[in-house]
Amino acid sequence: MIMQPHEIEGHADSLLPSGKKWKLAWHDEFDGVVLDETKWSFRRNFWGKPFPAFTDQGVVLDGKSHLQLHLLEKDGEYCSPHLQTGSLTYDIPKDSEGFWPFGKRQAPKFMHRFGYYEIRCRMNKCDGWHAAFWLQSPSIGAAPDPRYCGVECDIMENYKLFQENILLCGNIWGGYGKDHQSHGHFRVPFKETPDGWHHYGVDWSTNGYVFYADGQKVGEVGGPVSQVEQFILVSTECHGYRGPGFTAPGKHPIGVPCELLKKAVLPDYFEVDFVRVYDEIA
Repeated sequence: MIMQPHEIEGHADSLLPSGKKWKLAWHDEFDGVVLDETKWSFRRNFWGKPFPAFTDQGVVLDGKSHLQLHLLEKDGEYCSPHLQTGSLTYDIPKDSEGFWPFGKRQAPKFMHRFGYYEIRCRMNKCDGWHAAFWLQSPSIGAAPDPRYCGVECDIMENYKLFQENILLCGNIWGGYGKDHQSHGHFRVPFKETPDGWHHYGVDWSTNGYVFYADGQKVGEVGGPVSQVEQFILVSTECHGYRGPGFTAPGKHPIGVPCELLKKAVLPDYFEVDFVRVYDEIA
């Protein structure tokens, strides 16, 4: 697969799928020294409750157009920032009496449908926490047809990087209960580059999703295809706080950091050069 570069003056090129014409629709180059909160919000809640592993601290812009999302430790507890351009309805804590189970809907800062979504990033160095770049719908699983309530699209997840030297990408739909479905995520061997920078992206179209890593096609999913606007997440998460599962081995108790976090050498951070969204044009 030959990728076509797209230049933005003073910044690294994008790597876009060939055979199509693209137009930049939204981007953040992380210029300056302060996060642009007209573009990003912080995820602080998980399934309607404040989540101790999420924080609005630890975000650093180095003045060289790089964003750093830092792992933080205080008194044996760990947290890291989780950025998003919208929000999942199920995350919003109830804020009124009565039967309605969610709080006031948070206005999204960027929602989009179809196009190419790309990140250029460098990995964190220590195990026990992970980073991801993904798309989410505010109402995933809220209706029987994922075309109309959205599909979680995981463009890059690195929680298996340190144990298996792989990255994951792929789709989830139907919510996270008994109706949960996925096609099975692609396992992408991780190959470090000389400078540590990597490109990850997905081409989301009416025909499906095509996933790319460092200019190479690594997976394709034909459907179901979300027909609704979704928001972007650049996330990190400390393992263990959700309990057992993919982020903690064995019978790990909920709300407790995993043992690997205690071995992390700080400072450690996930670094982002840019996030860009392109529309396909005729």
